[in-house]
This record gives sequence, C-alpha cells and structure tokens, in this order.
Amino acid sequence: MSSNANSPTATNSSYLLIGALGVVFGDIGTSPLYALKVAVEASRGGNTQLATLEPAALGILSLIAWSLMIVVTIKYVMIVMRADNKGEGGVFSLTALVLQKFSSNKNAKWMVTIAGTLGASLFFGDSLITPAISVLSAVEGLNVISPDLNQYVIYIALFLIASLFAVERFGTGKVGVVFGPIMLVWFLALGLLGIKEIINNPSVLVALNPLLGFEFLLQHQTVAIAILGSVVLAVTGGEALYADMGHFGRQPIQRAWLIIVFPCLLLNYFGQAALLIRDASALDNPFYRLCPSWGLVPMILLAFMATIIASQAVISGAFSIANQAIQLGYIPRLRIKHTSSHEIGQVYVSKINILLFLGVVLLVLTFKNSDSLASAYGISVTGAMAIDTLLAGFYMIKIRNWSPTLFVPLFVGLFAIDIGFLSANLFKFFEGGWLPIAVATVVLIVMISWISGRERLLSARWSNSMPLDDFLSIIKEGDPIRVPGTSVFMVPHENIVPMALMHNLKHNKVLHERVVLLHVEIENVPTILDSQRLTFKALKHNFYSIRVAYGFMEEPDMVRVMAMARLQKFHVNLMETSFFIGREKVVAKKSSPWHLQLFILLHRIMLGATDYYRIPLDHSLELGGHIEI
Repeated sequence: MSSNANSPTATNSSYLLIGALGVVFGDIGTSPLYALKVAVEASRGGNTQLATLEPAALGILSLIAWSLMIVVTIKYVMIVMRADNKGEGGVFSLTALVLQKFSSNKNAKWMVTIAGTLGASLFFGDSLITPAISVLSAVEGLNVISPDLNQYVIYIALFLIASLFAVERFGTGKVGVVFGPIMLVWFLALGLLGIKEIINNPSVLVALNPLLGFEFLLQHQTVAIAILGSVVLAVTGGEALYADMGHFGRQPIQRAWLIIVFPCLLLNYFGQAALLIRDASALDNPFYRLCPSWGLVPMILLAFMATIIASQAVISGAFSIANQAIQLGYIPRLRIKHTSSHEIGQVYVSKINILLFLGVVLLVLTFKNSDSLASAYGISVTGAMAIDTLLAGFYMIKIRNWSPTLFVPLFVGLFAIDIGFLSANLFKFFEGGWLPIAVATVVLIVMISWISGRERLLSARWSNSMPLDDFLSIIKEGDPIRVPGTSVFMVPHENIVPMALMHNLKHNKVLHERVVLLHVEIENVPTILDSQRLTFKALKHNFYSIRVAYGFMEEPDMVRVMAMARLQKFHVNLMETSFFIGREKVVAKKSSPWHLQLFILLHRIMLGATDYYRIPLDHSLELGGHIEI
C-alpha cells in the first residue's frame, strides 16, 4: 500500500466519502425500489396483456440511464456543484450568490428572492413525500414473501415513520457513524443483484444507446408524458448532492457518486430490465424479484434501513433549509436546536418536525401504497431542479464569467430537460400532483408575506425613530442620570435609536453608565470567521456601537458575543449587564392588504428575541410598544 493511502488526508477523504453515502445519497439510492416498475407500468397504457416487456424495459432503461448521466452526473456533479458559497450548496446559498449581483436593483433582487424561496418551498413538498414513498415501497417487499402480509403494510410503515420522527430530536450525531456503512452495503447489494441478471442476459446492455430511449418515446407518443413523469423518479434526490455539499465537501460527494453510487444504480436498473425481459410476471416487484429466495428477507430488512436513512436525510435537510430561511429573514423565528458540535448544518426544529410527521402520516393513510404516491412525486423535485439550473446558469455565466458561447447552449439544454420532466409531471396534477404544488404554494405565501411584512415593519421602525447622531447631540453631562452597569439594546439599524431605549428613558428617566447598541446582521454567506464577527465603534457619552455578523447557517448567541468582546479588550461584566429587548405589538392599518395581516399573525406567534438570540433570562428586560403597518 502506498504512503498516500495511509496519510491523514487519504483517511479523512475516505471517511467523508463513506459519510456522504449515508446522508447525501439515501433518496436517489432507494429509487430502484420503485422507479423502473412504475415507468414500465406507465408505458403499458393500461394494457396488461402484453406478451413481452422487452421493448418497454429497454426503452425505459435507456431513458433512466441517460437521465442519471445528464441530470445528475453532468449537471449537478460536474457543473452546479462548482457554484458553491464558501463551500456550501443548496438553493439559498445559490440565491445569496446571485443576489450579490443585484444589491442595488430592487426589482431584480425580488425576482431572485422569489425564485430562491420557490425552490425552498418545493423542497418542503419533497420532504413530505420522500419519507412516505420510500418507507412504503420498502415495506411492500413483504408482499413478495406472502400476499397475506399486505394487510400489515400500512401499520408497519406508520410504525417506522413514527419511530423515525420520534428520534429526530436526538440528532444524527450518535447514529450517523453507522449510516455510511449501511448505505455502502446497500449500494454494493444493488450492484451485485444487477450483475447476476446482466450476465444471464447481456443483450440488455444495448440500452446504453441513448437513441433507444428517444425512439421508444416516439413510438409511444400517447403515453410519452406518463413515461417521462415516471422516469424522473430515478433522479429524485439528485439535488441533494448540491444541497449537502457543505457537510462533506465537493470532492468526497463527487467521488462517492462516480465510484460507488452511479455504477451500482446502473447495474441494478439494468438487472431489473434484464429480469423483466426474461420474466414479464416479475413486474409486480422487479426489485425484490432480483433477490434469490434465501436473500429476500435480509434484503427487505436492508431496504427498511436504507429508506429510513433516506427519509432521515431529507427531513434533516428540511430542518437545515428552515434554519437558513430564518437567518435570512424569510420565515418567522423558530426554536433551533443544534444536534452536533462538529457539523453546523445538523439542526432540529421541533415545529417543522411535527408538521412533517403529521403530513407524512396523512399521505400514507390517503395514498396507501407507493404506486399511488408516485403520482404525487416528481413535481416538487423537477421544479426545484429547474430553479437550480436557472440560478446556476446565471451565476456561472454572469458572475463567474464562464464562456457564454459554450455554456449558454449547455444550460439552455439542461433547463429544457428540467422543463420537460416538470411538464410531464404536471399532467399528474389530478392524480396527486396537486399535493406538492399545494404545499409549495402555502410555504411560498408564508415566505413572501413574511419578507414583505418584515421590510414594512423595519421601514416603520426607522421612520418613527430618532437618528442616533441627533440623540447623542442633545445628551448633557449629568442629564439624564447615569446608573452603574452596562445596558445592551438590540437595534435593527446601526444609525437609529432603538425604541426600547426611548421607552426606558421616558419611563425610568435614567441611562446606564455604558450603553451598547448591538446590531446583528446576517450576511449572504454560510459562515463568518470569528476574527471578522465583531465591529466596534466608540461613540460620545460612553455609547458604543457593536455590529455582529453571522452567516445564514449560524446561530446567534449573545453570551458568546459578550465573551468575544472581552477578548477584544472591551471589558464588560455579564453580571452587571442588562439586555433591553423591544417587543412591539404590530397592528395593521385599515388599508393593509391580506398578506400583511398574515405577517402580523406570524409575528405574534414567532419565537421571542430573548430565546432566539440566547440572551440569559435573568439579564433581559422586554419593553413594549405599538407599530402600525
């Protein structure tokens, strides 16, 4: 063995590669459970009397193979993953990168923001459907053992789902170490099962010809839309390669895909197609029919674990997206719990967990099986992928200065594929496709209402506030009375006097001997170096302005800020420090539109600033007021 293989770098790279298998590839890695089966059934157009499935199996196999090649390998692995925001990926990271180009163009900024929030909204729809369809498809393997077990499928699925959501609050840190090895075994099993059938029928390799898929679509134009809508199931989860890039880095994810995941997926799909050519009756469940009788039960158990890991990964992704949205000011503040001291993206949001659990249970009880649920799957994923393509294309060409001559046609082609998949799935609207659209619409309305309402609220605060320079100019020696200690006022803007300070001065007639105006600003980057986090400014009359910068994946902590201030020679005693928090009651004007009414409702139920900024309760005072918007 070479010395490089034993180096810490090589060991760490191998660790990250295995870790990526357990987090990044769970969703796309469980697609063989249902993707080929659903697509072949769609191609039959209701005709169950076909003597052979060879044309359908080969045509759809070609479409799946080249969809994985183009959508996942070329688009995400080779192109989109280069659009990283200081190592982080995902729709909000991409949105933040593009927004830097439009800092002074309000209309363009709004369009990019809406695109980013729409992509995130579609992801939340995917977070509902993925656990339901993955767990159901795995448990349905019991039908292969005995049809009598079918009556227990829903109950077992609900038990697994309840167990999954119950342990979310503990985080993935303790069990994450076993996720990667389990998924490694899963992918190797996929490949080995496929190889056996390919050896028996090597002619199935003809499906590597991309023209075979196009010809099959042309020959089956009446069901071509249904076929494309089912083929996309094979690439669901491909966007996770980009979204989870910050956890493991670009190279480990790329290597895991190219060396392990992609080859094993192809082998399994080719094996399923070879089986269907040999035995059309295997269409009832071609994935489990690949297994020898002695391996069926172990494979079902392995599928249980793989689908739970896949579901857990997408649920954790929803928590991470919610956390980023809160930091960027796109949704109301919620209580965030960090579940890992090593991975900043591993967070738990209890309210999101409850909503997702109720939604997944409702889906299982409503659709009852994975075939029915497959009709609802795809719209959210393809919509999110199309938005990724648009934003990545703009960023690469306009900001990174990639050659327009080469890459405009490439991104146009990739976007056309996304739109083709999205359009095909839209035809399934009345069969269940309405569900992710409804979920995304609700989430989008909440986000846009919150963004616009928050801007209106901040504007009202500024219009009713006194400029800081004017306030300092009227303060005289001994007036007002200064009392011992330090007071800290949270301010939405560095150049205005906070309402809490004005209320305190009006009612108590005093100021502390040292007054700190603390402004927290969330930057359009994932993280901020501690050395760049605090900016001090000494003002007149023992007033100080402190600006605290956070990345959109970080969590504010005012106790830590005070500790960092002491390290920078700003001597403050926490025991003598009081935090004054403004807690305004927002009321609507008679002419306010409905979305501002929604904002006011959300504002009243959101997590308070004391909890969100981790301010010690015994050192905080909340002062109220009214603001009309």
